[in-house]
Amino acid sequence: MKVWLKLLIGSVLGLLIGFLLPHDNQTIQSALAWLERFAIQIGRYATIPILFFALTISIYELRQDNRLWRLILRTLVVMVISTVLMVALGIIVTLLFPPARIPILIEEQRGIVSLDLADGIMEIFPSNMFSALVSQGVYLLPVCVFAFFLGMGLSYDRNYTKQVISLIDSLSRIFFHIAAFFSEILGLIIIILGAYWAVRFRDALRADVFRDLILLLGVFGAVLGFGIMPLFLYLLKPKTNPWKILYGSIGPALAGFFSGDINFTLPVLFRHSKENLGIQRRSNTVTTVIFANFGRAGSAMVAAMAFIVIIKSYSSLGVTMADVMAIALRCIIISMLLPRQSGNGAHAALAVLCTSFGRGFEAGYLILRPIAFYLIAIGTFLDIMLNTIAGYAIARMSGFQEEKEIRHFI
Repeated sequence: MKVWLKLLIGSVLGLLIGFLLPHDNQTIQSALAWLERFAIQIGRYATIPILFFALTISIYELRQDNRLWRLILRTLVVMVISTVLMVALGIIVTLLFPPARIPILIEEQRGIVSLDLADGIMEIFPSNMFSALVSQGVYLLPVCVFAFFLGMGLSYDRNYTKQVISLIDSLSRIFFHIAAFFSEILGLIIIILGAYWAVRFRDALRADVFRDLILLLGVFGAVLGFGIMPLFLYLLKPKTNPWKILYGSIGPALAGFFSGDINFTLPVLFRHSKENLGIQRRSNTVTTVIFANFGRAGSAMVAAMAFIVIIKSYSSLGVTMADVMAIALRCIIISMLLPRQSGNGAHAALAVLCTSFGRGFEAGYLILRPIAFYLIAIGTFLDIMLNTIAGYAIARMSGFQEEKEIRHFI
């Protein structure tokens, strides 16, 4: 059975179980919360090994071909342009179809949500380089930096590095197959994620006040991820079938939506990009890593849309053009500062946006805490779709893509 079909069946079963469970049983909710954390850890289990070895050998191969910086520059340009477009589009849609105001609820602030940029920068270069490999699998940027320098160092002298290169290449392929095993059993794991997602979604719907925002984000997210984004592939030469690429992206999209975690989804994304979309390892790894760390346009867009709703809920003055520009600029910057927020992207972006905007909105994100999981799900889904489609486009433009027949898709 194909991986995307396993994920789809598991998601549906999980949703059914979640909707059928008693809504007021705290024991069941606590058990599901624990099972969700366990499921996320299983999904992340092979992320660091596959990422480290694949990125190391990819950096080496690209440098040998003198194509490393060209690929990185092209990826950064696509990332910035797509982020600007997505944030702008999200703001426009929210202004054209404004959801109903949300009553100001008194929520206890349990802790300040912060990007921890200072600590994040310190952790990129730990006192011991090897300590980057023994992290909890949440903050992957130190691992990526280590892999980058190791890949660059392999070009030192082939007489000394030949055996190391072969070893790293072999380990990359071995861990790819280990990650493939976990992606095969993900259909069972996602049942847990779907059930817990359904329990929280049912509670959010019962609150009633969030329904307009839930509907706007759900409909627009689906249209953007499954409709608008693939249409940009028509700009590629020679022409490609965007719906074929969309079909090959269903697996990572489901994993991203129900887990809400980029690091959980990365092994699935690596495999689907290779076996469905035909993206070569050297391009697949580099573009995926850059977008996963610095290209969280989907999460930033969701934060921008939610923040506009917060402004309209707090104030009757509306949103001025100056406010729109300030929100858009902040969201574009925030989208590049979320590498530590693998499973909390949109909610963290919204909290930082509220804090940085000021004017009495510092704690505004608290009124959306009951649907934080939903904001994260939509944001991560869009992050993954952008990562997949942009990665395919960049690989096509750079000559790192081979066509695959649909019947061979996993």
